[in-house]
Amino acid sequence: MSRIAVSHKSCIAFVSNSAWSVYNFRLDVINNLLTQGYEVIVMAPDDDYSSLLRENGCRFVPLNFDNKTKNPFHDLSFYRQLKQLYRRHKPDFIFHYVAKPNIYGSLAAAANDIPSVAVITGLGYAFAKTNWLYQLMRLLYKKSLRKAREVWFLNNEDARVFIDEKIVNIEKVKVLPGEGINTSYFAPFSTPRSSSKTFTFLMSTRLLRSKGIGLYADAARILKKKNYDVRFELIGFFENHHPDSISHEELARWEKEGLIHYGGFAKDVRPFLVRADCFVFPSFYNEGIPRCLMEAAAMELPVITSMNRGCKEVVLNNSTGYICNRHDPFDLADKMEKMINLSPEERARMGKNGRSLVIRKFSIDVIIDEYTDTLQQDLPD
Repeated sequence: MSRIAVSHKSCIAFVSNSAWSVYNFRLDVINNLLTQGYEVIVMAPDDDYSSLLRENGCRFVPLNFDNKTKNPFHDLSFYRQLKQLYRRHKPDFIFHYVAKPNIYGSLAAAANDIPSVAVITGLGYAFAKTNWLYQLMRLLYKKSLRKAREVWFLNNEDARVFIDEKIVNIEKVKVLPGEGINTSYFAPFSTPRSSSKTFTFLMSTRLLRSKGIGLYADAARILKKKNYDVRFELIGFFENHHPDSISHEELARWEKEGLIHYGGFAKDVRPFLVRADCFVFPSFYNEGIPRCLMEAAAMELPVITSMNRGCKEVVLNNSTGYICNRHDPFDLADKMEKMINLSPEERARMGKNGRSLVIRKFSIDVIIDEYTDTLQQDLPD
């Protein structure tokens, strides 16, 4: 891992749609940069994680930002806000995340002659259908990404879409193995799982329809009708204004039917993971590399996920878990039934294989080196 101390205090900005995402997905990278002597600014909407970023040594600059609006005047205001903040705080290098910071941040950085990298963490909702929103995002990305030094993707399929659609030149593209995970933090607990308790599946995700929550409920219904003594847990947070969000009424109906036990939002998912026997994530969302799968596998949980971009990269079928068909609750239920009927030793072996895969392929050390090498190439000595 690169840990070369910088001779002067270069300032690096991380710009995203939430302080929560920066804290949860990039804190290890940020802490490493702070250790090397960089100053780090995080620009994001203020939330419960802003103070935690400050406590870790970052400067936090709140953004007025609505990720869901399609109003071009709001977007123009966001561009002007970033342009002014970049001029005021004068970062030496900027990393942008998610669609609107990538688009308007790349343009604002270029307007201030600041080098930047756009990190495409997944194609998301806008690329789910070839409609007016897709066409608009394609044009905006194409214009803005010309200004970025590099464009980073988390899987080959996303990179291929941007190259095939002529949104970005292949010379700028770099594909990372996800955003990395700290396998010391996400590690198996010493307490062995009890073989006598009710078999427990766990799903942890943003409560969006395309994450496969409805499929999870349908598969639970199928297995319940086969009289399996199984518990289906769900944790995560609602995005009430997202067009793809499940409704509170839907979730309440699944709970009333006895299909799903909803545990709310968990700041620390590890206690839930250690109590579960298998992690399930039947997403058909345009994923990057789902962190929830890496977390579960790192803690030696066998996983079941869909044959979906980003998801299938984290699972070796029949070795670390099972891969099911997209949009297919019957195939999902079939894979879950297979998992239930494995012996505890077979599931433990799958879990150990999964952790080995994560350590080998998705270690945070690899990602830290990418950031460090990029900064050392672009910033003056």
